Formats: sequence, C-alpha cells, structure tokens
Amino acid sequence: MARVNWTSRIGFILAAAGSAIGLGAIWKFPYTAGTNGGAVFFLIFLIFTVLVGLPVLLAEFYIGRKTGKNAIDALKELSRHNGAWVWIGRTGVVGCFVLLSFYSVVGGWVLAYFVHALSGSLNAHTDFPKLFEQTISNPYQAIVYQAIFMLITIWVVQKGVSEGIEKANRYLMPALFVMFIILAIRSMTLPNAMAGITFLLKPDFSAVTANTLLTALGQAFFALSLGVSTMATYAAYLDRQTDLFRSANSIMWMNMAVSLLAGLVIFPAVFAFGLKPDAGPGLIFIVLPAVFQQMPMGTWLFALFMVLVTFATLTSAFSMLETVIAATIHEQQDRRRKYTWLIGLVIFVVGIPSALSFGVMSETKIVGKTIFDLWDFLITSLIMPICALATTVFIGYVQNRQQVWAHMREGSRLPEKVVQIWYIALRYIAPIAILLVFANTLGLINFK
Repeated sequence: MARVNWTSRIGFILAAAGSAIGLGAIWKFPYTAGTNGGAVFFLIFLIFTVLVGLPVLLAEFYIGRKTGKNAIDALKELSRHNGAWVWIGRTGVVGCFVLLSFYSVVGGWVLAYFVHALSGSLNAHTDFPKLFEQTISNPYQAIVYQAIFMLITIWVVQKGVSEGIEKANRYLMPALFVMFIILAIRSMTLPNAMAGITFLLKPDFSAVTANTLLTALGQAFFALSLGVSTMATYAAYLDRQTDLFRSANSIMWMNMAVSLLAGLVIFPAVFAFGLKPDAGPGLIFIVLPAVFQQMPMGTWLFALFMVLVTFATLTSAFSMLETVIAATIHEQQDRRRKYTWLIGLVIFVVGIPSALSFGVMSETKIVGKTIFDLWDFLITSLIMPICALATTVFIGYVQNRQQVWAHMREGSRLPEKVVQIWYIALRYIAPIAILLVFANTLGLINFK
C-alpha cells in the first residue's frame, strides 16, 4: 500500500470517526438498545467500549502505523510470516467484504429515504411503518438503491479516498453533530418524551440477559469498526508524530456522543408517537420522518439530514472497501482501479440476497435467520469479537512488550503510566471480558 499520510491529526480523527460512526451509531445502536433493555444496554455498551473497545482500537492502530501496510501484510511482517497470526488480518478482510455486502443494503435504504423526501412521499399524513415496509420489501427498489450506494463507494475508492474523505469530513461530520443536537432538542420537547429519556438513561438490571451482553460487546466492536482490520488500514497512513492515545480517545467519545444523541432523538419520539422501542432495524426510518414532520420545513430538513447520514454511511463503506482493496493490491497502485471495480461489483452481487431478505426471500432462513440477519450475527457477534480477542493476544503476549511500548509512546506526551494501563487492559481486561461473554453464550457459565 502506498504510504500516503493524512494531512493533519484532526483530519485522521474525523476520517476514522466517520468510518467508526456510520450506521453503527446512527442506525444500529438505537434499535439494538431498543431490543435489549434500553439504558442497561447503553451502560454495558459504554463499559465494553471503554474497557474492551478502546484497548483493541489502540492495538489495531499499532499494527497499522508500525508497519505502514495493509492488514494482511502488516501481520505477516509483525508475526514474521507465522501463518496462524496472519489469519487475524485475513479474517478481518473477509469480514469487511461480508459486512459491506449487507451494510450497503441499509445504505440503499438511506438513499431511498432521501428520494422519498424530495419526491413528496413524506408528509404529516404518511403511514411511516407502511412506507418503510414497502421500501425494503420491493425487490426492484432494494437492489437498485443498493447498487447506487455501491457504485458511489466504488467510484470514490478507485480514485483513492484519503484526500476527498478527509476534506469532506472536516465539514460534514460537524454538520451531522449539529443536526443531531437540533433533532434531540426537538424530540425531547415532544409530549411524553420523558418516558423515552428514562428508557435510555435509567437502567433496569433485570433486563440483562446473555444476549444483552453478547449484543453489547458486538455493538462496541461494530461501533468502532473493530475486528475487521479497517482501523489498522487507516492507521497505516499515520506518521510517527500522531498521538495514538489522544486520537483513539477522541474517536471513541465522538462515537459515544453520536450514539447518545441518536438515542435522545429516537426514544423520546418513540414514546411520544406510541411506537415500540423494540421495533427493530426500521426504527430510525419510521420514527425520524415523523419527528421531522413536527418541525417547520420538516421535509426539507429531513432530506438534508439524510444527505448527512448518507455521507456518514459512505465514509464507513469507503473504509470497508479500502481495507479489502489494500489487502488485494498490496503496494501496486496501478491495479487499484481494476480491482476496486471488480471486487466492489462482487460485493454487490453477494449482497443481493440480503437486500431481498425483507421481501421475496423473507422466508428463506438459515439456522432460523434471514440472510441479512445471519450475516449481521456472524460479523458482529462472532467474527469481530474473535478477531479482537486474537488481536489482544497477539499484541499483548506475542509481540515484544518493550517494542510495543516504545512505538505507542511515539508522538505522545502522555506519561508512561497511560501506556502501562492500556497494556494491562489489553492483556487482561479485554480478553477476559470477551471470553466471559462467549462462555456465557455457550452455556458454560450463567450470568443470569
């Protein structure tokens, strides 16, 4: 991979935050929280993010910046071509491939709702649940919008993404925050909004189940784009003067802020409009349009908001495709255009069954799950945590401690104690947390 550095630390943070935030915070967090107890899920998600997600994020930063190479080549170099550890990178790249195949489906939904706003389909009299069902179940619309989303992603990545993404993030990510704050304020002033705020911020520990723990851990990895090599790929573009700890901390809290704002937009509105918080993946597409209709110029504001959400969605998609392409072309940039189009189109084809999972293929089940839900479960609940666990072992136990510490201190003015705390968390807290959740899931122990 060509060594092309970010132009500034803030540019990297915004680009990495754009990769991490995406639909993980805006789309996935509200409905996973809604189906897993609300506030107690948010609390467990926060704990997992700080104690497990942040240490693993820094470990991925180490892999990328230390070598300046794509995930697979980086692990080859660090492991001295030990095939067992290289599989962390290979599995992560495959995970990115599969993740983008169904992520692009939801990206297509976002594009469809932007068109709905412009076409006048959204107004105070719209049956929003019915509109969402029609949008995702129509095979023509589902595939066409998925294709458009993938074409945009391919077009940008084949040109090289660092320059365009970094510049765009400087304006659009702050705009997304501003829009979310406006929406949250409006949502919290709706009738019966306090019930939604209570649902999000007052934990009910009786709602904790094994599935809550597993889902919260998976969300922590999904929200930070961990376990699929994207952060290692982005970190390969960093110079040695960048403070990895401050950057990772900024990315994590920006992600948590967006997750919280998304919850404050969604759940007060859910209770205000008499909807159920466990409505599932369609929650943001059913509730948000209704919230906007309560605001002056709501339809146009919703269209603008969907533009910003589209951008946040695309920046995540860029990083996923870039991870696969970087691992495919290695440092041969003359192959980028050809392989980006080829691999991008294959990802689109693989994603078609996911696009049809809410319509003509809704009855097609594998182990009781639709294709969309199966991919989601395999990536967020299995591949991401497993690769993250392997990363903690590789960096925490296999790599030379002094070399790891020395590299992590490059560009950082933080005291060495911070590095030590991170290293302890990586060696003990992160792997133990992951193993306990898996043991509970497999029935070896019971947290209930």
